[in-house]
Formats: sequence, C-alpha cells, structure tokens
Amino acid sequence: MQSHELRVKYLSEALPYIQKFTNKIFVIKYGGSALTDVSIAQSVIKDLVLLNSVNIKTVLVHGGGPEINQMLDKVGKEIAFENGLRKTDTETLEIAEMVLSGKIQRRLVSLINCTGAKAIGLNGRDARIVVAKQLEGADADNKVGEVKELNLELIHQLFDLDLIPVISSIAPNEQGEAFNINADTLCAEIAAELKAEKMILMTDVSGVLQDVQKPDSIISELSIAEAKNKIASKEITGGMIPKLQCCINGISKGVKEAIILNGLTEHSLLLETFTDKGSGTRVYQ
Repeated sequence: MQSHELRVKYLSEALPYIQKFTNKIFVIKYGGSALTDVSIAQSVIKDLVLLNSVNIKTVLVHGGGPEINQMLDKVGKEIAFENGLRKTDTETLEIAEMVLSGKIQRRLVSLINCTGAKAIGLNGRDARIVVAKQLEGADADNKVGEVKELNLELIHQLFDLDLIPVISSIAPNEQGEAFNINADTLCAEIAAELKAEKMILMTDVSGVLQDVQKPDSIISELSIAEAKNKIASKEITGGMIPKLQCCINGISKGVKEAIILNGLTEHSLLLETFTDKGSGTRVYQ
C-alpha cells in the first residue's frame, strides 16, 4: 500500500476514536529519557497538541529525574534512592524544584505554545492544587512526599479556557513546607480525582514485558487482577512494579484505563489513542 493510501487508512481509523474521546480527560505523565531528547520532546508535544485540537482535555504531569541527576552531579551532591524513590534533603529539594518547576516546565510550556496550543505551568503551590504530606516511613529530614489532598477547581477552569495544564511534582504541606512527589504517583492521583478516561505513563520501555530480555514481548493488556498476580508471583520486578501499582491505584479510584508506553517511540501517543492496535500495555478494571 502506498504512503498516501496508508495515511488515508489511518485517518479513517482515527475517526471513531476522535468521536469517542471528544471532551474526555487524559492525564499524561511525561519524563525520563524521552524528556531530555529535544527532537523526541518536540514530537511528543506535537502529538499532545493534536489531542487538544480534537477537544480532548489534556493534563501533562512531568518528572525530570535525569536532569535533576545532572544538576546534582554538577554541584557535587550525592544521588541516593530508597525503595525506588529519590532521597531528598533540603538542598536536593531546592535543586529538584529549580529543575522541575523552572528549566523543564518552562521548556515544555514554550514547546506547547510554539506548536499552536496554549499551556500554563503549575506546581502544587499554585492555588493549592496539591497538598502534600511526608511519605509514610521516611526519615525526618527526607523531603519526599505523597498526596494528602487535591483541589482541582483551577484545572477545570483552565479546560474551559482551552489551556493545557503542565504540572510539576513539587507540592507544599499545610504549613507551606515543600515536598518532592513521585511524578507517576501524582499523575495517578490527579487522573483519579478528575475521573480521567485515560491515564498514560510515558516511560523509557515499550510497556510490561513477558520477558525482560525480549523488548518485543509486550503484554498488550492486563486486568487489575492479572497485574496484581504478576507482581505477587514476581513475574514483574524492578521499576515496572511502582508504575503498575500507580495504574492499579488510579483505576481503583475511577480512571477508566491506564496505559504504560514508550515515550521514545515516535507517535506512540497517537498510536495508542487513535488506532485499533494501540501502543504499550493497557491496564483495565
């Protein structure tokens, strides 16, 4: 089939999905290596703007681990993790907030604005959209947090103004003390509060793999029960466990479906949204 015929085929295939998702909410987490590669970032943002252009209400939650690590390395600060989460003392938190709410968020907002949509950058401090608390079990000087409360009236107002909220994962507690929240966790909590149609975690792998040694052994669909069983039986290990747990958490609280897909794959966001085949691993109730 010639290229123009393929384009027509894919456009035709997209129509029922455009109709299905019009005025629905997608909450998308974007981070990792896909965030640091400029050409890939531009491609992802174009796809995001396309979703917005067909009246899909999008929220972009972003991380920035690799760039935080680069900055910590520059200042000679030790990088440490505990149970898969960054250990965050006061100095590390200041650097993380500078990188997340400054450098990365400004870049993403600018890319969206230059691509034809309108975006606004936020973190938990703005209108108290996220109130944090210290992660249970963390040391007293560890500024890693979790979500205590969400106040998302502002997000709905931004939707009405056709603005894309771009949210970094820094949030204050009730006393105004800042904490660093895992971006996947924040994405799941926001998606659940908004009763999102889709929660999408854009990561550095193609999805949940049947065999970690075989990148093409993607499990295309998992029910919550199947995901829990695979975690319990240790068929799934490492960094994929917290991502799956975020998906389970979001769906159990009202998200229709959660997707783990590779942000390094060109147009993976559009393939997931507008084609029958989809992309990555879909987790459902």
